[in-house]
Amino acid sequence: MTHFSNKTYWLVGASEGMGRALATRLDEEGASVILSARNADRLEELCATLQNAQVVPLDVTHTDAVRNAAASIGPLDGVIYNAGAYDPMRATEWGSDAALRMSDVNFAGALRVLGEVVPGFVKNGRGDITLVGSLAGYRGLPAAIGYGASKAALVSLAETMRFDLKGTGVTVRLVNPGFIKTRLTEKNSFRMPMLMTPEAAAERVLSAMRKRRFRTDFPAPFSWAIRCLAYLPDILVYRGR
Repeated sequence: MTHFSNKTYWLVGASEGMGRALATRLDEEGASVILSARNADRLEELCATLQNAQVVPLDVTHTDAVRNAAASIGPLDGVIYNAGAYDPMRATEWGSDAALRMSDVNFAGALRVLGEVVPGFVKNGRGDITLVGSLAGYRGLPAAIGYGASKAALVSLAETMRFDLKGTGVTVRLVNPGFIKTRLTEKNSFRMPMLMTPEAAAERVLSAMRKRRFRTDFPAPFSWAIRCLAYLPDILVYRGR
């Protein structure tokens, strides 16, 4: 079982929602937390409530900014990529700027951060990587242009890393939440089954981080339904379309 005391985690996407709640829980567990997100004011507010935290404002869409941030924070025990962008969007109402923004934050941003962290982890023979994906990454869903595809890419990235980093001492895990009550899901006009609070979701992520298991999907049974949907034949999923 993983213990967090006296370990340093870089939490990317810490200013709001589940990330903010997760920072608080890691701090309570005795970890040192490096807080990153675009909103420096919100990070400073959060940092003031924690015992051992550092603020490193960061826009993950800027490669040089990611490199400079990674160079400034020193040795790490783990990284948590939780940065996310979301706008509900149907293909009939395509907005390229928003779609590209979601892809850049949700997927390409992870590539930038991991590119600065993984080589050091491999060299040292240890490190802990947690990627926060989404159940929306398992199957194409309505009104998810940009978001669903970027999360599917993150799921694939995690699966590839799991293969490639086996035996290196680097732990890779993928956490796929369902709906979490945040400023992002407030954009949705449809019913969201088993909507979770950020605090409850953060507890599930922390529980996953205690173990070496690769994949954690939640909440059940909603996650089971989504995974089953991924295995249905196309003739059933797109019937009548």
